[in-house]
Amino acid sequence: MTLSYAPGDSLAHRLDPRSKLLVQVGFAAAAFAHTTPRGLAALTVLAAGCLRAAGGGPRDLWAYRVALPFLLVAPVVAGATVGDPWFRLDRAADTALASYRVLLVLVVAAAYVRSTPVRDSRAAVQYAVPGRPGRLLAAGVALVFRFLPLLKRDLLTARDAMRARLGDELPVRDRMRIVAVAGIDRAFGRADRLGTALAARCFAWNPTLPRLAFGRGDAVALAVGVGLLAAALTGVI
Repeated sequence: MTLSYAPGDSLAHRLDPRSKLLVQVGFAAAAFAHTTPRGLAALTVLAAGCLRAAGGGPRDLWAYRVALPFLLVAPVVAGATVGDPWFRLDRAADTALASYRVLLVLVVAAAYVRSTPVRDSRAAVQYAVPGRPGRLLAAGVALVFRFLPLLKRDLLTARDAMRARLGDELPVRDRMRIVAVAGIDRAFGRADRLGTALAARCFAWNPTLPRLAFGRGDAVALAVGVGLLAAALTGVI
């Protein structure tokens, strides 16, 4: 399952992307400022609410399955020591809280991606960062959102093609090399075609983007974002 925009009429779908970005920034700041069991417990409820407001659920987190093993192993690696006592529970606990903090940030990010069209994200970034730097950054954000699912699909296609040719009988190292080379080759091919397409369409600094407007629901989202930032700065949660 690839995490991408899913059309819908949920609460998060109706919000302005700028207010959703503020909630993301505030949530990340609060999570890093309050990496404690009490703080993360409160943020867990908020993260689940964000995902629910976007019409999503636990299945949407499957797109982050590549990162999950690292988050699980990190506390074990941090707690292990060479020599007595061989394992430090305090270090493992701190790293476990940090890993869980990252997972919560990913949950909120999943809610944003699921409920926000690429064009709206581009318009929001361009609004937040004025001038050509903002336009270039907005174009980069749009390309990342559009091409990451394609690159992932290319890797899966290469893996399936290798398996159809009995490639799954090869050593793991050879299988990784075949899939990686095929994925990189397709990525460069897509990049070349993208450059040609941009040149053919006279890529400009003033694209026509959707108009953004705050609604009534955005007042709540803005209040949540500002509250999270205040909590991060004041140390209160």
